Amino acid sequence: MGDDTQKYTVDDALIAMGSGKFQIFLLAYAGMGWIAEAMEMMLLSFIGPAVQAEWGLSPNKESMITSVVFAGMLIGSYSWGIVSDKFGRRKGFFITAIFTSTAGFCSALAPNYAVLLFFRFFVGLGLGGGPVLSSWLLEFIPAPRRGTWMSLFSAFWTVGTLLEASLAWIVMPTLGWRWLLAFSAVPSAVLLIFYRTAPESPRYLCRRGRTDEAVEILERMAKLNQAELPPGILVSDPEVAKITDLPSEDARLLSPNKDENGTLDSLDSNLQKGTSVFTLLSPQLLRSTLLLWVVFIGNAFAYYGLVLLTTELSNKNNTCTPTHTQSVSAKSADVNYKNVFITSFAEFPGLLLSAAMVDRVGRKVSMASMFFLCCLFLLPLAFYQSGGLVTPLLFGARICITSTFNIVYIYAPEVYPTSVRTTGVGVASSMGRIGGMTCPLVAVSLIHGCHRTAAILLFVAIIFVSGVSVMLFPLETSGRDLSDEVSDLNREVELS
Repeated sequence: MGDDTQKYTVDDALIAMGSGKFQIFLLAYAGMGWIAEAMEMMLLSFIGPAVQAEWGLSPNKESMITSVVFAGMLIGSYSWGIVSDKFGRRKGFFITAIFTSTAGFCSALAPNYAVLLFFRFFVGLGLGGGPVLSSWLLEFIPAPRRGTWMSLFSAFWTVGTLLEASLAWIVMPTLGWRWLLAFSAVPSAVLLIFYRTAPESPRYLCRRGRTDEAVEILERMAKLNQAELPPGILVSDPEVAKITDLPSEDARLLSPNKDENGTLDSLDSNLQKGTSVFTLLSPQLLRSTLLLWVVFIGNAFAYYGLVLLTTELSNKNNTCTPTHTQSVSAKSADVNYKNVFITSFAEFPGLLLSAAMVDRVGRKVSMASMFFLCCLFLLPLAFYQSGGLVTPLLFGARICITSTFNIVYIYAPEVYPTSVRTTGVGVASSMGRIGGMTCPLVAVSLIHGCHRTAAILLFVAIIFVSGVSVMLFPLETSGRDLSDEVSDLNREVELS
């Protein structure tokens, strides 16, 4: 005897209810986390020169202040992704907010160089949880609107960079770098204050067999958005929702592995296997994973490199002379905050450009075209240009790399199934920290060592390789439903 009970998935519910006040609240919460990370990243270009001037540090020690943050992010991005896939998205970003805010405030009180490095490492460890927030928000957005909403989410990064540039312009000449560190830790503390209001991802809850909780969250969403849930019962597998002649005793939630006993133990066992990092290197995901790693490394190297180069190439002592190394301390204290603020504004057109392109021409074309255009902006900087030309060239390059940065954080969560989504994005982001960590030690050190041409050509080469890697991505995710299992992803690759 068949069962005509209707069934729906989380994707069906999101599309039926659409976007509204519920998503706006989530956007504001996740956006605060993105502001926190942007501010902590942006301040690196100000703190290094200021600390170097005050404590008489060598250029290598100055670079280490930046690199140690990325070292922490390297570990954090990998760790928090696994934690959030196993214990929930909320727990993931709650722990990271504690690390970032506490270590951030303690950094402002550091009595010496070694203690400062210690606390900045733990700030980086907390910042590594940034991808958890983006994946969490993504799982609440209907598929047809993901590109637009995630572009809006990226806008908070731009707000954070401009807020930090403004703070530095006001605080650094008067109060000093310690107050800038303290003010920059405030957004992470705000996440902790409003943590109780943040819901768990219903997609994650379904994966864990906690459908009653998932339905409660979806009902709250429907009420706030003034919409209705689809009729029927919530199921976790899209294929199950299409079946109408199931035996009546199977009208309950079927686990994604379709175990005939349907026990929670078997579901948990399957999840433990699915969340393993080795799944990312399985034959089904290997190509996407390796190419994403290359793009994340190149993107981080280029983006954070441009942030640091802005202070290196925009200051009054950027001409390389035989006495360059002796004038480093004077240069460090003479950062041109006006030029840094102007180039930071490039993130707004970069954001608008990515929002306009990401759904219309697709993720792959958008990213690749911006990578190649960025190369064209950077090439003239390999030669000694006048100050009037340096700023607009950096402005154009910053527009392009901001666009690719925004789009890759939309693409990466879409390409992985739910079972390994935050792990996949976390590991990719962790690989990106290698680029951010090596950038000040390699490229910026080349600038200090009077090897400007070599440094710029290195940037161009890495960005070009990233653009080629994007073109080799096996899947265009624009407009597609999020997959829950690796097998779902296989079908999408075959159809593309």
